[in-house]
Amino acid sequence: MTLYIGREASKLWKRICAETSAESNLFIDNWKYIIAGFVFQYIHGVAARGVHYLHRPGPTLQDLGFFLLPELGQDKAYISETVFMFVFLSFFSWTFHPFVFKVKKFYTVQIWCRVLAYLVVSQTLRIFTFYSTQLPGPNYHCRPGSKLARLPEPDVPQGVIYGCGDLIFSSHMIFTLVFVLTYQKYGTRRCIKQFGWSIAIIQSLLIVASRKHYTVDVVVAWYTVNLVVFFVDKKLPELSGRTNGSSLILLPLSTKDKDKWTKEENHKLLNGNSVNPADRRPRSQSNGKNLEDVNINQVDTSMNSTP
Repeated sequence: MTLYIGREASKLWKRICAETSAESNLFIDNWKYIIAGFVFQYIHGVAARGVHYLHRPGPTLQDLGFFLLPELGQDKAYISETVFMFVFLSFFSWTFHPFVFKVKKFYTVQIWCRVLAYLVVSQTLRIFTFYSTQLPGPNYHCRPGSKLARLPEPDVPQGVIYGCGDLIFSSHMIFTLVFVLTYQKYGTRRCIKQFGWSIAIIQSLLIVASRKHYTVDVVVAWYTVNLVVFFVDKKLPELSGRTNGSSLILLPLSTKDKDKWTKEENHKLLNGNSVNPADRRPRSQSNGKNLEDVNINQVDTSMNSTP
């Protein structure tokens, strides 16, 4: 038993070292995107703090969600935060599973480059939105009479923790939906995907029931984040698979690059060489229709049958 544990531990250590080496090379190629994504998280926090100075407490607006969902109360506001932390930590741990497990569908650096791209676009739209119109915050510390409803001095530290004014649209839902959509595309277990969507719905209800956001903040987040993920995926190329060591290309290929790659692939096929499917990129269009990927098996069969 001790010998088996030692052997498995040795295999795990070698796997971690090999993955660390591969991820390090990818990080060297893409560190600018990673750093820029994390820097923007700070910019987003500063913007949310800035709008707090513009916040003017007032009566809570009429809201359908407030009418349908009972108020949890200030003492139970931690429930939605607990659910959010569970989603965040679960997703964060999942993105690092290639360091431990044998079955690997993506590289950690690649997945975080894509996730940060989703977050940056969504948060940029959010900043423009909540600076356009400041609504009276429905949260308890944003209501009239609360000392935290306004920030009279720039040095008040509670402005970061107890923010007001950054309502449309919910930042918690941005992160939650980005994580769920990312696992929906790159995850492998169907039950976890279904569980993720269930958690996203529960999180939406808890945010409204905790009076941290109006219902419109959550509804706008649902369709905005989905559209952002859709268009970002359309603009950026697909992540390279684990079958090759190519690094992540964040910018779309030009038409010239696509044509060059297609010619090289055809040349390889004519010479009887195989083409790695993971290296394929979307073909350029001809007569308004997308060219289908070349069926390598059919080409090889026809070449072998030729006298």
